[in-house]
Amino acid sequence: MIEFTGRQLEEITGGTLIGCAESHLFNVPQFFVDSRSAIRDGVFVALVGERVDGHDFLDSVFEAGAALAIVDTALERPMVEGLSVLRVLSPLRALAQIAHWVRVNVLTAQVIGVTGSSGKTSTKDLIAGILGQRGETVAPLGSLNTEIGLPLTILSADANTKFLILEMGMRGIGHISTLAEIAEPDIGVVVNVGSAHIELLGSIENIAEAKSELVRALPATGTAILNKDDLLVAKMSDSLNCEICTFGEGQGSDFRASNLDIEPDGTTRFIITHGGHSRQVHVQLVGQHYVSNALAAVSVCVCAGVPFETACELLSQVKVISKWRMEVTTAGNSVTVINDSYNANPESMRAGLKTLAQYRSGEPDRRTWAVLGEMCELGEYSLDAHESIGRLAAQLNISRLVCVGQATRVMHLAAENEGVWGGESAWVSDVDEALELLARSLRAGDIVLVKASRSIGLERVASEVMGLSLSSLMTNLDAGNGREQGNL
Repeated sequence: MIEFTGRQLEEITGGTLIGCAESHLFNVPQFFVDSRSAIRDGVFVALVGERVDGHDFLDSVFEAGAALAIVDTALERPMVEGLSVLRVLSPLRALAQIAHWVRVNVLTAQVIGVTGSSGKTSTKDLIAGILGQRGETVAPLGSLNTEIGLPLTILSADANTKFLILEMGMRGIGHISTLAEIAEPDIGVVVNVGSAHIELLGSIENIAEAKSELVRALPATGTAILNKDDLLVAKMSDSLNCEICTFGEGQGSDFRASNLDIEPDGTTRFIITHGGHSRQVHVQLVGQHYVSNALAAVSVCVCAGVPFETACELLSQVKVISKWRMEVTTAGNSVTVINDSYNANPESMRAGLKTLAQYRSGEPDRRTWAVLGEMCELGEYSLDAHESIGRLAAQLNISRLVCVGQATRVMHLAAENEGVWGGESAWVSDVDEALELLARSLRAGDIVLVKASRSIGLERVASEVMGLSLSSLMTNLDAGNGREQGNL
């Protein structure tokens, strides 16, 4: 709960309050931008999107009990009598201004910024899982990492918050700088630099420049936490004047991982060494790529004041992760689905395929399926990236590769042309065709990885595969026993 007077809101935003006195005290439990999330005494920020204008829903949010709406001065429609609005030049800018004011004048929390080309949401979740057991912690649900999501996360904290964790995404140079100006983080961690959004930024070096904006914004009293295994991230230390902490598997890292051991269920045990002390941890998330995320999380938490041994112990207890990120479910039909459909880039796609291959290492007779869609925003790199994923699927001996959508045709062809491979590849035009193929071909005991960029919508494949009846899969098994192994 955060308190503002009407006068304060006018001063913070440069806006004009209509419908109530400047002395009116707002006790705000929540700021929101989705009218469907309206709550009593909340503040609605009316944003104009590509398809929806928040100003069209003012009546409904006030009917739900909202105390105030922040609206654009350009709004020409008449205001409903008795309703309180704050008229500003830009509701989005006002949201940022209010969030920054709260960060500076209300919060006493340590503010932690997290960025990276892949794994930033998982790293944020791991940090929150550890710090949440040490004090009141606020972190965004899912990937609220934009100029809308970040201010809303700040405004969900209050004076009692001990740790505020903010994920920072970008789609161009200067985006993270803007987010950092709002948040003023004390600690910043760069998980990695990869090819996500390379179509928008033009080169991997430009992506590194954009990601470095987080740690370059830190004060001299702040701490930058850098992945020493990633050369582009490690190089960021050259331009910093704050404390620097590194993590990685290589020698010389402040937090170092060693002795990695993949469990039969795909989770990882390994040893973290820091300051002459070593502890074994168990990351209860499926995929070896979470080792780097876990190292980053422990580094952050120790720099935030958690004892090293305690951070390692708490890390081993963290199980919850944001949805559609390596979610492993074995349905009643005995098919195991690895749902990683939230997003995809070449680095995370490779990690997903390697995890799929490792997952069946203890049960080599189980068939592995990779249902893969397009990796978007790769520009001129798209063709090579999709071809390399197809080749990798064959090299890892994935049993069945299903490529969904026009952009993945080259992935399918690359897999087929890879040479000796015990599996098969199929190309389908859309999700419906993929589901038809899976319904007639899946068998009980199969393991299915589902992964693509968010806009492709492959989460539907994951949910519908889990709903297939066991009897139909057993029929597929009987039919499969009567023909040569390998036919889709």
